[in-house]
Amino acid sequence: MQNVKGTYDFFGQEQAIRRQVRSVLQDVFECYDFDEMDSTVLNELDLLTSKYAGGDEIVKEMYRFTDQGSRSLGLRYDLTVPFAKVIALNPGIPFPYKRYEIGKVFRDGPVKRGRLREFLQCDADVVGVEGPEAEAELMLLAAEVFRRLDIPITLRWNNRMFLGELLGAMGVAADEQPTVMLTLDKIDKIGKAAVVQELTDKGLQAPVVRAIAEWADMDDPGFEYLIQAYGIGNSKGSLEARALQKLIGEVGLDAVCRFDPFLSRGLSFYTGTVYEIFDASRTFASSLGAGGRYDAIIGKLVGREDIQYPTAGISFGMESIVEMIKNRPLASRQSEVVVIPIGETNPDVLKTAAAFRSNGIRTRLETSGRKLKKSLAAADARGIRYAILIGEEEASAGQIRLKDLKEMTEVVVPMQAAIDRIAPKQAGSRGGER
Repeated sequence: MQNVKGTYDFFGQEQAIRRQVRSVLQDVFECYDFDEMDSTVLNELDLLTSKYAGGDEIVKEMYRFTDQGSRSLGLRYDLTVPFAKVIALNPGIPFPYKRYEIGKVFRDGPVKRGRLREFLQCDADVVGVEGPEAEAELMLLAAEVFRRLDIPITLRWNNRMFLGELLGAMGVAADEQPTVMLTLDKIDKIGKAAVVQELTDKGLQAPVVRAIAEWADMDDPGFEYLIQAYGIGNSKGSLEARALQKLIGEVGLDAVCRFDPFLSRGLSFYTGTVYEIFDASRTFASSLGAGGRYDAIIGKLVGREDIQYPTAGISFGMESIVEMIKNRPLASRQSEVVVIPIGETNPDVLKTAAAFRSNGIRTRLETSGRKLKKSLAAADARGIRYAILIGEEEASAGQIRLKDLKEMTEVVVPMQAAIDRIAPKQAGSRGGER
């Protein structure tokens, strides 16, 4: 018996770390006023394989099957296409609409560090905002997430429309631009020489390949230099990119965000801004998050290509984030109280534990049957501060014996007095975890 390759079970400390990361994400999403959504895992194959959806490379990795009704179905490979479906099927949703979703997606792709076949995606999207304010807010949201996780990041960004205009100025035909973008997007992974070779292999004309090679050899050309060098300063894509660049500076994101003219993201549905998040130290190579603007998908999915729903989103890679910080000593929620029976007093033990739990106190039951000294030692080793001892004498008197394992004190008190003593400390402890 073994797990399917690229799938894992999570429990114990590892699951505690995942829960804390998820909690940070959810808290930030809600601080930014995004509403929670839960979309379908199963979807019609035609939707997932639509030319307006994920693109050829992702469709190759999709899990697909036929149900008992001979319907062709697939498991979602991201949360973006199902979200677009929800908007298309619910025309009464008021815009702007901001949603977040945390859920599993599935891809039958290569398995490597930080990349699985069954993994959790954490997305935030906004529909109905045409200007760069949508992208800037999502960039701010990302910066806040990684600030809380104490992970220094670099957010690389570009504009696919601008990139298309840039490639057009180099002689790349419009129908060739998507495949050229796919190759350029890999420049950090395979290097400039391999990019040039791949473009040659794709059949691009030699002068066009030379023009791209000369651009790739430039020493980190900035946005302003490129628009002047290629005469595209007044193009639509360059104007969009300039507006976002200006906003990035005005909201104080300069230290985090870096313009990257080669970035395009592999997904063909992006229509404007794209961005990808990386560990600033570059010790962890995988992306920690990515997203962009995709104004055309929703209208196309409802058969109205003449209508655009201005939409921008971002997705955080839970598996990559956890892989990066899994060895960090994150605080875990330990039980604050352990209830230990002395003799045969199980009903009283259960009632006492229930009373503490109903007051929000995390409570452990000692059911091993070992001697009291070993039970107390085990509780102390787990970092549990308080032990509640209940024997026949305490039960008949309607009281409990409260031991403070940190202060090494012991008192016999009514149950409510013990709850009042512990509950404020527990509440303060929970608040200090964030």
